[in-house]
Parts: sequence; structure tokens; C-alpha cells
Amino acid sequence: MEKAASFLSSLLGGGGDAPAGDPAATVASILIYPIKSCRGVSVPQAPVTSFGFKWDRQWLVVNAKGRAWTQRVEPKMALVQVELPPEAFDEDWQPTPDSCLVIRAPGMDPLKVPLAMERATLDDVSLWEWSGSAYDEGTEAAEWFSAYFGKPSRLVRFKEETEIRPTNPDYAQGYKITFTDCFPFLIASQGSLDALNELLKEPIPINRFRPNILVDGCHPYSEDLWKTLKINKLTFEGVKLCDRCKVPTVDQERGIFGTEPTETMLTFRSGEVIRPSHKNKQKVYFGQNLVCKESVSAKGKGRIVKVGDPVYVLQTYTSSNEAPA
Repeated sequence: MEKAASFLSSLLGGGGDAPAGDPAATVASILIYPIKSCRGVSVPQAPVTSFGFKWDRQWLVVNAKGRAWTQRVEPKMALVQVELPPEAFDEDWQPTPDSCLVIRAPGMDPLKVPLAMERATLDDVSLWEWSGSAYDEGTEAAEWFSAYFGKPSRLVRFKEETEIRPTNPDYAQGYKITFTDCFPFLIASQGSLDALNELLKEPIPINRFRPNILVDGCHPYSEDLWKTLKINKLTFEGVKLCDRCKVPTVDQERGIFGTEPTETMLTFRSGEVIRPSHKNKQKVYFGQNLVCKESVSAKGKGRIVKVGDPVYVLQTYTSSNEAPA
């Protein structure tokens, strides 16, 4: 018994070999969203930093008052494509003076934002409950986004050196994020998407839900119950079911609102159905928010998630009704 407890403890603490038993799923895709609410990029691997995956939600587009634009009010953000150097997702890569974030959108010339230049600071930037300072990416980027949206806008970058944006301590204490909504990672499964698409008149792609980690090989909505999991010796904790805003109703190829999948999800993925003993019965849920225990001290080698990595589930919730949300 003591050996078993010691073995489990070593797994939870990040040591030892791969967990015993079969994996619950496999990492099928890793998706990074460098600019909040703009199009994501699919990558073969992503290093884990103290804020989440490297480069995820590092940038934010703000209005003239410094408040964030998101697809909730500007659905055409879905059409803004971003590109980073492929080597940017290597664990030890550092940008050179020539390294750029390249941004494209319909009707616009490409915009190149240098990754290594010195930048001025813009104060009074706000996103939901947080406000603080951020790096201003300059006049050219501001003019580009202002022209695209037809109103004054600026591109800013999270200032990791001085700013702290903590996760909600009611769900995950001691973790921090950049410009994500609430938590560093979001996981969803292909099985969940397939099950949803069987009920929709027109199937939708996973980009409606903007996960960071898409897994395959598990039953639909299994991820609701994942409390502790291991991916490549990293320990992730499922801390909150993801209640969905109206962004999943934005057609990511056209940048316009619709009614699905929320309309259908209300019939079987609402709080009333899957969490009947709790409040917020009209919210709909898809995916699980995660934190990574090793990100608190994100130093050392090998803190990386790769496509093809097995996912081992060490602890589960008994039901969606029990899972935090």
C-alpha cells in the first residue's frame, strides 16, 4: 500500500517514468492563439511557460480607451491570421532582430511585427477584471488594425516583467496568465466534437471552441471528469468546466455570428442538464480548463507537449455535476 501511495505521489510530483496503464487519449493537435481572439495556429509542439503555452495570447488588440477587442463584439477578428517562425516553438529558441510576427487579413497588406525590438509602454490597458500596462507595438500596427476595424485600435503585448494577472483563486491558486480569458490551458476532445456534430445540421470545426490541446481516442465529454492528468511527465489539473460565451457561434471562416452550436448545446450540454444541482443552468459547457503544476516554476528542460503524446488520467471527478464550473 505504501509503495502504491509513493508511486502515485511521484507521478503527481512530476518524477518517475510514464504512468502505468493505458493512456486515456492522445494529443491530436496543439493550438496557439498569439493574438487574443484572432485565428490560431496549429503546431507540432509547444513549450510550457509560467503563463501557459509559449506565445499563447501574448498580444491583444485594444480600442482608443485601452479596452480589449474580442470576437464577442468584433467577429471579423476571426479572419485575422497570424504566423510565427516555425522554430519559435522550439524550447530554447530566442528571437533575432529579423524575427517577426506576420499578420494578415482580407483586404490588407501583411503586417510584420518584430519580436525583439524595444517598445514603449502603454498604460491603462484592460481585459475583463484586469488592468495594467502593456508593450505598445507601435504606429504601423495601430494604423493597420485601425484600418481593418474602421475605428482607432492598437496592438499591445503582455508585459511579463512587471505585470501579474492571476487565475481565479477560487479554482486555481498561485497560477498566472497573459491575455487568456481565465486559465492557462483549455483541453477538448475530438470525440466531444464528433458527438456534437452528429446533432447539428451543419458540422462545425474545433476552431469554434478555441482549445489549446485537442485529444483523440476517448469517449465524448470524458474530459469533463479529468481531475489530474499527465502529458509527457507534466501534471495538469482540471480546475473548471469551460462555460461558453457567444464566440462558438462565430463562423471562423466568414467572421459572422450565427445561433449554432449554442442552440443545440442548450438541449444537452447546459447546466440544467449536466449540473442540475448548481446555479447557472442556462450556461453551456464544452472543454475543461487546466493548469500545469510545473508551470509555477517553469525552469529546466523537457517542459513541452507534443502532438502524439499519450494522455494519462490519474484522478477523475465522479460526474459533471461534481466537477467545478
